[in-house]
Amino acid sequence: MAKTFFDTVSPKLTWMALACSLLAGPALSQNFPITAQQRAIANQVAQSGVALSELSPNAPQSYTVKSGDTLWAISGLFLLRPWRWPELWGMNLSDIKNPHLIYPGQTLYLDTSNGRARLSMHPGSDLPTVRVSPRTRVENLASSALPTLKSSLIEPFLAEPLIVDEQGLSAAPRIVAAQDSRVLLTRGDRAYARGTADAKLTDDPRKKQQAFRVFRNATPLKDPVSGEVLGYEAQYVGKALLARSESSQESVDGDGKSRTDIVPATIDIVDAKEEIRVGDRLLQEPPVQLQSYVPHAPVGAMDARVVSVYGNAVVNAAQNQVVSINRGSRDGLEPGHVLAIMTDGARLVDKTDANRPMIKLPDERNGLLMVFRTFEKVSYGLVLDITSGVKVGDRLVNPL
Repeated sequence: MAKTFFDTVSPKLTWMALACSLLAGPALSQNFPITAQQRAIANQVAQSGVALSELSPNAPQSYTVKSGDTLWAISGLFLLRPWRWPELWGMNLSDIKNPHLIYPGQTLYLDTSNGRARLSMHPGSDLPTVRVSPRTRVENLASSALPTLKSSLIEPFLAEPLIVDEQGLSAAPRIVAAQDSRVLLTRGDRAYARGTADAKLTDDPRKKQQAFRVFRNATPLKDPVSGEVLGYEAQYVGKALLARSESSQESVDGDGKSRTDIVPATIDIVDAKEEIRVGDRLLQEPPVQLQSYVPHAPVGAMDARVVSVYGNAVVNAAQNQVVSINRGSRDGLEPGHVLAIMTDGARLVDKTDANRPMIKLPDERNGLLMVFRTFEKVSYGLVLDITSGVKVGDRLVNPL
């Protein structure tokens, strides 16, 4: 959908302007949350810029934004710690009320004069600020504004992994039969499903057609440290639409006795990640929610562990894969939190010591992870970068 915005030209853009552009999603940019702490940092950096020690060793003097770039990747070109967006959002705060978007074709210039780092949309650091009258320009923001991350990496997992309690999935409506006695179902097939005695599958007059996600199994997710069952992960297998409600039908049997037959609801399979079976469960499709991920470090100390690697028969997670962790909303985790992935230091014998004592090498950082979906006790995170594979039990801490 086309959006309208005002162009304002100011050659002296500082790092904070970049952050607003780099880390704000296009859909929610006007409602971007700024905490008091982040604003305080912004005010400080607006006056002084960023220390040169915060720059990436290979930070370019200029960079022209290209189609296909992500805001996280561009931020990482300039900063050692790309999630520290408050240090970047340092433009003239009286002019920047909301984050600005960044578009292909724009060129960013690095200014390191006076021992501090700033970013400019114009080369040179001695040019005065020029303000022009706002003018209207219409562009398709959905197709041109850069996302924080490649949406294709996260969007499937906003629908797929589902954490339920022990009874949640077993009480959900279930597929009981298929046309022509089929065992396996796929897209385009018709099937029949039943709800519970207290919650039958019926039409919702507020909706034209109800959509359901189809799930299978409920694998327990155990805390690798305490052994506590944190929840049950249901396996997403497809999507279905309700065609006819569940009902009952009166009839007469061969002996002339009346009876009431159960007539299951009719559903149509509209998407199948893998073959759907009789016994799979249905859960209502939740309303679509636009997500705007703003990478940032947790405020408090965080010490978490990897619980599982999402996907069948996957042992080690690589870059752009998803893992579950043993911390959730009850622990203060929220979408956008960035955590450092640590590799457990090896335990070995010190052969240089005559007593041959056991020693443990220090834990070393192995990469970064960003949380994108949280439940009460469990969260899902995307591996942003990694040196070696991530495995169950790996430690996650605040990034430094």
